Amino acid sequence: MGSTTGLKQLEIECIVGVYEYERTKPQPIALDIELEYDFTSPARSDTLGDAIDYDHVATTVTELAQQRRFRLLETMAEEIAQTLFADLKQLDALRLEIRKPQAVPAATCSFVRISRQRLDSGDESYTARGIHHDD
Repeated sequence: MGSTTGLKQLEIECIVGVYEYERTKPQPIALDIELEYDFTSPARSDTLGDAIDYDHVATTVTELAQQRRFRLLETMAEEIAQTLFADLKQLDALRLEIRKPQAVPAATCSFVRISRQRLDSGDESYTARGIHHDD
C-alpha cells in the first residue's frame, strides 16, 4: 500500500503551444503532481535520502518544461511521467495535471490530466490505461 506526496500549483513560465504567437514568449502553466510510493523507509529513518525529494521533482519538471519548448500539453505530460519514473526508483504511480491559463480566453484554463503506474518495482516501464511504455 502506497502513500502520496507531491506538489500543488507548481508554476512554471515556459514556451508551450502550437500557434506562432505562443512560440515567441514564455507563458505560465501550473502543475499538480501526486507521487505514490511506500513511505515506510523514510518514515523510519527520517532522512531525505530515503524519501522522494519534491524540491528535486520541482527542479526536474521545471527544467524539462523550459528546455523542451513543448507544442502539446499531452507530450509534456507523457515526458514528465517518463522522466520521473526513470529518475525516482521508489515511485509506484503518479497523477499529473497541467493547466494552461492563457490557452482559451473564454475559459479559466485548458488542461491535461494523466495517471500512470509502474509495471514492476524498479522497472522504468510504466502503464497508461493498459498501454505498455518501454522508454
